[in-house]
Amino acid sequence: MTRTQSSPSVEKYGSPIGARLKGVDVSGELCGADVCLIEQLLYHNSVLAIDGQHLDAAGMRRFCMRLGPLHRNVTTRAADREFPEIIVLTNRRAADGTPLGNVDAGQDWHTDMSYNAIPGKFTALHAVEVPMRDGVARGATRFADMYAAFEALPDDIQARIEHAVALHDFHKYYDEARRRGSNRPELTAEQRAKRPRVPHPLVGRHPVTGRRFLYADPGYTVEIVDMDPEESRRLLEFLFAFQIQARFVYEHQWRVGDVLLWDNWSTIHRATADYGPQEYRYMLRAQINGWPGQEMFDHPMAATAAAA
Repeated sequence: MTRTQSSPSVEKYGSPIGARLKGVDVSGELCGADVCLIEQLLYHNSVLAIDGQHLDAAGMRRFCMRLGPLHRNVTTRAADREFPEIIVLTNRRAADGTPLGNVDAGQDWHTDMSYNAIPGKFTALHAVEVPMRDGVARGATRFADMYAAFEALPDDIQARIEHAVALHDFHKYYDEARRRGSNRPELTAEQRAKRPRVPHPLVGRHPVTGRRFLYADPGYTVEIVDMDPEESRRLLEFLFAFQIQARFVYEHQWRVGDVLLWDNWSTIHRATADYGPQEYRYMLRAQINGWPGQEMFDHPMAATAAAA
């Protein structure tokens, strides 16, 4: 890791999740020990901001590939032309009004890539431009702590979901965004076929921290397997409301240059759309896949899905 003039330091925010790493430059060459340090800080804080970075799409891709294999979305309209693993999130438009990236990404609670057979590990988001109003940053990203949410569940609910399995569906979030007026195009039959529903247990055990967490997000979780549909609906609605209580939520206030990493196994998140069309936001996103053998679940159905 390239050191800056100041010594590397970690700043905590007084909440169970969320930390800021200062005094490093991830645009340079990273040795294995440096990558391990970043990963460990991330695993044990769930959300980690790396301060003061200046990355283009190539640099973002190079850094994130050190954390694991990169995910490619089935839609490519917001992807960088040269590096399609990097997605542009922005409300800026070309002179003819064409969006330069994804305008409304992540504005409802979800966790990234739960729709994959092997759930996604990390997401990285680099703030090139942050919307401002009266000198105050807008567009914060909120995270809910799924360790704390699971641990706070009533004992009877914990027991009820301990061995339950839910289905996750990519189309749920995408189609709901379109229903609300998103300009994202309708998925083709081929794109839909690439994202079938996948089963994951409702309770995971993190392969690094060993802690159990709730794995049911409003964005992609659709039903509980082998449960009466009405009972499944009521239980999921309860879990979705329970997990986003203020006591579980950390809000990241963006700074230009932030590279924000989060653990998709132990958090859910949403973007805050509290800025106008002339208050510009420009970010680069990469998503890091999970690795076979690093699964967070010890469950026959999860193993079957991962092998498919």
